[in-house]
Amino acid sequence: MTEFRFGTLGAANITPQALLAPASRNDDVSVVAIAARDRSRAQAMADRANVEHVVDDYQAVIDHPDVNVVYNPLPISHHREWTLRALAAGKPVLCEKSFALNEAEAVDMAEAADRAGLLLIEAFHYRYHPVFLRALEIYRGGQIGDLVRLSGFFHVGLGDREMPAGDIRMIYETGGGATMDMGCYPMSWVRHFTGEEPEVVSAEAVEGPPDVDLRLVTELQFPGGATGSTSGSMMKGDTFRAELIAEGTEGTLTVVNPLVPHVGHEIKLEAGGESSSETLDRRTTYDFQLDAFVHALRTGETLPTDANDAVKQMRLIDAAYRASGMKVRGT
Repeated sequence: MTEFRFGTLGAANITPQALLAPASRNDDVSVVAIAARDRSRAQAMADRANVEHVVDDYQAVIDHPDVNVVYNPLPISHHREWTLRALAAGKPVLCEKSFALNEAEAVDMAEAADRAGLLLIEAFHYRYHPVFLRALEIYRGGQIGDLVRLSGFFHVGLGDREMPAGDIRMIYETGGGATMDMGCYPMSWVRHFTGEEPEVVSAEAVEGPPDVDLRLVTELQFPGGATGSTSGSMMKGDTFRAELIAEGTEGTLTVVNPLVPHVGHEIKLEAGGESSSETLDRRTTYDFQLDAFVHALRTGETLPTDANDAVKQMRLIDAAYRASGMKVRGT
């Protein structure tokens, strides 16, 4: 029996790439139980990934005696309830992003993890990949000088299509909105790149269905003096863009596709009158995330996307919604 045995809550589209595939490549990890609202969907996913137990409901996953770690990829509106249930059962949780509907929910989850002495992290997988770590190394090494401006973009690239009306990302009550699904990434990138918590100076949103942002753009001020911006979009007509641009007093660093660098990326540096370009490991971000999670479970090491970080992340998201004139999720 493997050391870390996951149960997954639901059969979300992200589950195969975020957990099932990397688990199949990790000798210390297996996925042993799954449940979904549609049992046939859970069964089909279990059959493809050799998951032994298909159970009746989410609680049965949590309570299953073979499960000692829980993966929560449910709609954001369900993150708090089922993460708290897993923690109450004594099981660490890998929770998908966005972590919660709002900061208050995130605080509840972080406090519960702290009381239980259990690991709870938000699945910002990019943070564990060598591409983002290399970008940090270049910046912290002073190669672009002092940071002047930092900009992050994640546009999903729907082209001439529209997000389906019934998609949970298009429904306020389930935690929908471009910021919760796309814009959260550049917000996390800029926070982790600087190591600072920015203030939202202003924000502009394009509203689609009631209270759901199809695009939200922020203007930020960092405590260290730099300015910044983030843009998250799921609007028709967008082309795919995942990019982080750091402009400094001595040069500019551009990371093309820090989101999923394993499908293609580039780290471009312009400094001192010279230009250079790097590409690094093509192993998936999800593999690196799972490795880090397992290592932390063994050692008690703190991870950069832990629950305390998730609280700060949700605080920024809430501030962006308020500044744009849109409702904070779950209020």
